[in-house]
Amino acid sequence: MSEYDLSTLNEEQKVALEQTEGVVLVTAGAGSGKTRLLTHRICYLINELGISPYNILAITFTNKATNEMKDRVAKMCDRGVWISTFHSMCVRILREYIGVLDGYSKNFTIISEADRDKIIKDLLKKHALEDDEKDKVCDHLENIKNKGLDFDEYFTALSEFDKNKNLRMYQQVCEEYEEYLKKNNSLDFDDLLNKTLFLFHNYEDILYHYANRFQYILVDEFQDTNLVQYKLIKLLASVHGNLFVVGDEDQCIYSWRGANFHNIFNLKNDFENVKVFKLERNYRSTRNILNLANNVIQNNKERLDKNLWTDKEEGVGPVVYTAFDERDEAMFVAKTIEDLRCEGFSYDDFAVLMRVNALSRPLEDGLMAFQIPYRLYGGFKFYERAEIRMILSYLSIFVNPKDEISLLKIINFPKRGIGEVAIKNLQDEAGDAMLLEYLLCDKFKFSKYYGKLEKFVEMTKKLRGELDVLSLHDFVKKVVAGFGIDVAYAGKDEESIDKLGNIDSLLSGVLEYQNDNEGATLSDYLAEVMLKSDTDQIQEDGVVTLSTIHSVKGLEYKVVFVVGLEEGIFPLSRATFSSSEMEEERRLMYVAITRAEERIYLCHTAKRFMYGKSNFQTASRFLGELGIVDKKRTKIVSNDFVQAEKSEVFDSGLQIGDRVSHPRFGEGVVVNISDDGLVGDIQFEDVGTKSLMLNMAKLEKVEADNE
Repeated sequence: MSEYDLSTLNEEQKVALEQTEGVVLVTAGAGSGKTRLLTHRICYLINELGISPYNILAITFTNKATNEMKDRVAKMCDRGVWISTFHSMCVRILREYIGVLDGYSKNFTIISEADRDKIIKDLLKKHALEDDEKDKVCDHLENIKNKGLDFDEYFTALSEFDKNKNLRMYQQVCEEYEEYLKKNNSLDFDDLLNKTLFLFHNYEDILYHYANRFQYILVDEFQDTNLVQYKLIKLLASVHGNLFVVGDEDQCIYSWRGANFHNIFNLKNDFENVKVFKLERNYRSTRNILNLANNVIQNNKERLDKNLWTDKEEGVGPVVYTAFDERDEAMFVAKTIEDLRCEGFSYDDFAVLMRVNALSRPLEDGLMAFQIPYRLYGGFKFYERAEIRMILSYLSIFVNPKDEISLLKIINFPKRGIGEVAIKNLQDEAGDAMLLEYLLCDKFKFSKYYGKLEKFVEMTKKLRGELDVLSLHDFVKKVVAGFGIDVAYAGKDEESIDKLGNIDSLLSGVLEYQNDNEGATLSDYLAEVMLKSDTDQIQEDGVVTLSTIHSVKGLEYKVVFVVGLEEGIFPLSRATFSSSEMEEERRLMYVAITRAEERIYLCHTAKRFMYGKSNFQTASRFLGELGIVDKKRTKIVSNDFVQAEKSEVFDSGLQIGDRVSHPRFGEGVVVNISDDGLVGDIQFEDVGTKSLMLNMAKLEKVEADNE
């Protein structure tokens, strides 16, 4: 059990912790023990100064960090501290006070990005604009909301230098999008922050309630705050002025979603007598790994001067592997993992990190060829999978009857013969009433569509009456069974099996949530899952992490592979012409390196097949900046460098048409073999076609039956 013990802090941490009054900025390098500092500071306020947990607020950026901090604080001092992410904090405030805003109630729905995109596409269609305009509209929406701007002022200012003829139409789409959400009592993720900021700006009593309550405010990962989040913090600290923020501008990798590491510098301008402390001692990595991190990040200009150090051993030197192609790169990764497993490492000690998710397929093939268990992160999130979104949409209509966004997704699933024309006719029949309200009233029984929707209507009425009677888990089970969602995915193909497995996983998660949150409502649960990230469960026991770098920020692994270190991939080609984007790419490299505790492997290819064509590749400039190879990328200066040799054509003994058996996938037929003989496409009877490395896959040829 973790205990409150100030002797576990180093001198720099102690000095920062004991500065309890006023505004304190701690610039904390990677692996410098900032979570330990934050949790000990909370307990120091409670145990040493006698501050009530009720008067302390701690804000983090991920659910994983929130849960870790809650667990540590609960073990050390008290469970009463409000610890949450920005978005969860705002949901909690809005559930209490959003009713003062015209048209909203506390049972609002939080829509996903996919829902947002669908709504905007429909509005573009209404205004005879093409689908490819969606990204432009979304960019404008995000700019407005991340900076807390007014629609009209934003587009008026923009029109002075942006002469796009559709600009005013974009404004109309944005405004209609906002009205549509309001009609549906729904908010998107950015609204959670903006509506809270609006409440604070326009209702002094609401702001004072929270600003007076929170005598001490702590913020983790301060470099990732956007302008709206920064304004929220300033307002919350406006009464007592005791603000403790921890951040590292070298790890700001989210500027594309509004994060502004300049908030670290702005803090000094917006508050008086800001005290600044540095944490440079690293507890995670060996000296060899820290040398790489320091070497690369010192090339950035917009940063505070700091240098990570450790009293750990020098450690194993970095390994650079130049692969012939992406298959060779994948096989090197897989084989190295298996070799290190023989030395005592476990699968969850490994992370394979990539700049873009498009690199994942050959890596997955390589891991499967060695039968290495892995999980891919940074791809399709669990709660955004079609079958899961369908269930969540069903649940939402029981919480928010105005949620027509969800209703239109489920009204014809499973199939009920209700197409777009029928939906339009039903909306016309409903008139000014919300569609669900119309479907559940007696008048609807006279509609020609009643026969098709009778079972849906009756089940909705029945379950409405059971919502407050059944447990949360039992209610969700009844929704899945009552509306035939499980039956809709009852096929025997691999995709159907996966979808049913995901539904079972969702039900298990509901039960777990119910057990961990006594008295929580369906509304509470829906808010919780909408704010969840698929990366909250990273580092599961017994699997290798295969992930984008963005998804593993804050985590650590004994062994890290960074793949795809090539110009145009890492760094991305667009960064070549922008110093600010190149600095962000470099910060990503710094984050990738500092995930490693003991060993790091840096991989790039001589040629790579990507986006439909094969290209010769140039090694990333970051390899030169690391001090491993010179900046012309022609001279190797590390003794640990491994150079791949071009392979001869491999003879697996198999031919197209041969029948084979695999220990995991069963029996199948060889339908294709690559020119170099290394990769075979096998059509398996149960799981479909798989691409396997023939020099590694445990395939046995099945002789034909001559009887």
